[in-house]
Parts: sequence; C-alpha cells; structure tokens
Amino acid sequence: MSRSLVSTSLKRKRPETGPPGLADAERAILESIKGKKDLGIWARDIKQETKLTDHVVNKSLKSLLAKKLIKEVVNIQNKGKKHYMAVEFEPSKEISGGEWYVDGNLDKELINILKQLCLRYLRVQKVATLEGVHNELKKNRVVTFEISSQQVGEILNSMVLDDDIIEVKSTGLGDYHSIPVGTICYRFASGAGAGKGPRLGAFASIPCGACPRISLCTPDGVISPSTCVYYTKWLNIDF
Repeated sequence: MSRSLVSTSLKRKRPETGPPGLADAERAILESIKGKKDLGIWARDIKQETKLTDHVVNKSLKSLLAKKLIKEVVNIQNKGKKHYMAVEFEPSKEISGGEWYVDGNLDKELINILKQLCLRYLRVQKVATLEGVHNELKKNRVVTFEISSQQVGEILNSMVLDDDIIEVKSTGLGDYHSIPVGTICYRFASGAGAGKGPRLGAFASIPCGACPRISLCTPDGVISPSTCVYYTKWLNIDF
C-alpha cells in the first residue's frame, strides 16, 4: 500500500469533534460559540476568533441555525447586534436581564402586578419592612421563579421613586411598635399617618446605589444616566 493510500485511510478513521455532516468552517464556528456557554458571542467576535471571511461566517451561521445547533438570543446590553448561543445553554442574567425581562424586553405587566400586590399589602399593614413584603409576595406565588429579597427591594425602590410609597425609619412607636427602631420600612406616600416616622434624605435613597444594572451603566451605553427616568427624577428633588 502506498503512503498516499495509508494517509487517506487514517484521515477517514479520525473521529470528528462535533456533529457529523458539518463543514470545517461550521465546526470551527460551533466550537467558538459553545466555548462561550451561557454568555454567547457576537457575530463580529466569531469572525475575529475564527479568522474566517464575512461571507463564510454568515453562511455557516445560517446553516447552524437551520440545523438547530445554535440559536440567536437578545442581548439587553446591545439589542442591535446579533448574538449567538449553542442550543444547550440558556442566556445568563447578564445577557437576558434576568426574570424582569422577556425576549429582551422589560416585563412591565409582571412588574405592575407585583407593585399592586405591594400596595395592597401596605394598605392592610400600614407599614412594612422589606422582609415583610418579601414574605407576602412569596406566599402569593404570583411568579414562576423564586423571587429574591433583592428583587423585591428593586420593586420597592422603583415605587419610592415613582412616589407611590415612602421609605422611612421605624421609631418603634405607634404603627412601628413591632419594628426595631431605625429599621428601614415602607408606607404610602399620602394618606392618614403617612408622615409618621423620619423620612430618609434624598441622598440616602439615590437610585444609583440600589440599581441592579449599575455595573452596565455607562455615559454612552444603552443603560446610562442620561436615559434613566429614576435618575432624572432624583435630580429634580427639592432638597
């Protein structure tokens, strides 16, 4: 047997590193995408990693999508760029925005429902702590995920900024008798008894300090101080 025939025989026996029937370019792109796991990767970065031409990358991506080996996902940090991920992974919170987002869009309906539940609870209790509101929402089971104390805090902070409720500190007297003195709690922004309890200063409740997206906020980014309605409201507070 000649050397060329032996070489051909060995090549046929070499195991493939991905699904059968893929072209070399498709295999390289699939490996690049899989390597990013739940973070996914932009099309531009795929081109840089694989050193393939735009035409080859675009054609291979279409083929991989048709074969259902990859999927296109929405990246809330930059919705204008195409983001790809292997089908066996689900987008991380950095990409999807977490439970508050659906297909890259803020789930306003869910947030409004949770706000109404918070208001109803505060109407009955008159005053409540973050822990109390959190326990009430968990008991209602209105969401399919395990809602965290931090997420409830985000809801309450947005309600404070919208002037739906006020954030105060317990005095340990009257409505606050069951709450330790100095504990941060919440009550309606208007109505009987709303003024009881020292209200926190504006700087103590600056939205940036409680914002879960602060790490993604940049002057020229999708999330920025110039487009933040809560930051704008805070700037207009009469100190």
